Amino acid sequence: MDGEELTEQETALYDRQIRVWGAGAQRRLSKSHVLVSGIKGTVAEFCKNIVLAGVGSVTLLDDRLVTTEAFNANFLILPDENAYVGKTVAEICCDSLKEFNPMVHVSIEKGDLSTLGVEFFNKFDIVVIGYSSRATKKAVNEKCRKLTKCVAFYTVDCRGSCGEIFVDLQNHKYTKKKHDETVECELTFPSFEEAVSVPWKPFPRRTSKLYFAMRVIEQFEETEGRKPGECSLSDLPKVLQLKKELCEGNSVSENHIPDSLLERLVSGNTEFPPACAIIGGILGQEVIKVISGKGEPLKNFFYFDAEDGKGLIEDIPNKL
Repeated sequence: MDGEELTEQETALYDRQIRVWGAGAQRRLSKSHVLVSGIKGTVAEFCKNIVLAGVGSVTLLDDRLVTTEAFNANFLILPDENAYVGKTVAEICCDSLKEFNPMVHVSIEKGDLSTLGVEFFNKFDIVVIGYSSRATKKAVNEKCRKLTKCVAFYTVDCRGSCGEIFVDLQNHKYTKKKHDETVECELTFPSFEEAVSVPWKPFPRRTSKLYFAMRVIEQFEETEGRKPGECSLSDLPKVLQLKKELCEGNSVSENHIPDSLLERLVSGNTEFPPACAIIGGILGQEVIKVISGKGEPLKNFFYFDAEDGKGLIEDIPNKL
């Protein structure tokens, strides 16, 4: 991603950023290629942030037709349904993002993310998946790991006022400041499948309840054949029954996952814009850190709950 030197136009446009993280980091940003799938409120915030930061290209994949539901929290889609008849979310968001920074190449890709071959992902340095099923997250993460180069993989999911980010950088080297010196560091990350398959019993008591609650919701949607976020309050009895089964299977108390939290998640089909801004901002910051190679990255889950205003990082290994 180091590539060529910045052009005079790039140097002038990104002058303030270069003063913060240096010309080398900005050069790597300008040569990076990002794939983004599932463009709702949080992902729209993320896309805006990386386009303004000056990545090389952003490819959008979201074949959903624009409806009134798509307007919710996604500021890239103006609330005028008549103007978008027959157009996809990716097409409309692509046009909006181009206006933020004409120097970033924004394009669309059509197709089903889960059926794309391994080589498709070789075109990208960063892959971000929003609002996808557990099976799709596992499959795409596995394809990224099969490539000879390291492709940074992220998932993001925002339900109501709660959100989750997952990060897999495989083996990542970076630099950070320590006692006025720059030191080189390396981190090893588990895959998505490894990180969500760890038995619950050995987890520390302080572990975010959202980690467990999201696993329940993911499994419920997969078992019931639902699309991500396709839950309602009427599903709560089945969700609570599944929680009971999962807690028994992992030999932990049902108090591990508050019923009130699951109730909020199943009824949280509408994103909370302030939560989208925070989670999308964190995700954008993490991607910029990884591309630039500067600063310690998030490892490997981040949770935010607007109800208490707390953001928590959880380092979930492949075994405890």
